[in-house]
Amino acid sequence: MYIFIEYPKCSTCKKAKKFLDSNNISYQDRNIITDNPTKEELKKYLELSNKNIKDYFNTSGVLYKKLQLKDKLSNMSLDDKLTLLSTNGMLVKRPLLVTDDTVLIGFKEDKWKEVI
Repeated sequence: MYIFIEYPKCSTCKKAKKFLDSNNISYQDRNIITDNPTKEELKKYLELSNKNIKDYFNTSGVLYKKLQLKDKLSNMSLDDKLTLLSTNGMLVKRPLLVTDDTVLIGFKEDKWKEVI
């Protein structure tokens, strides 16, 4: 079973959800605002994805810009970054698709087809 972590108002998340539904993919749907990934989950996702922690930040988001994270992230520890991401779902790039052995960040249909 996949875990699909989304912000329901996000147009990219809507496209990703439509893709999953049209391909009859079963998933557990999680709203990133009401059920944001925990620090422990994010740490696990980071390991599964083989991505940089920076890839998990929603760099185009209002909150990211308001907190001026572009300038601050380079001086933060990994633990501090994970803690920050776990405090507010709007900081997390979305959607996330969590499988048993990887995590997809954002929706790129070709990449999702490869994994699914």
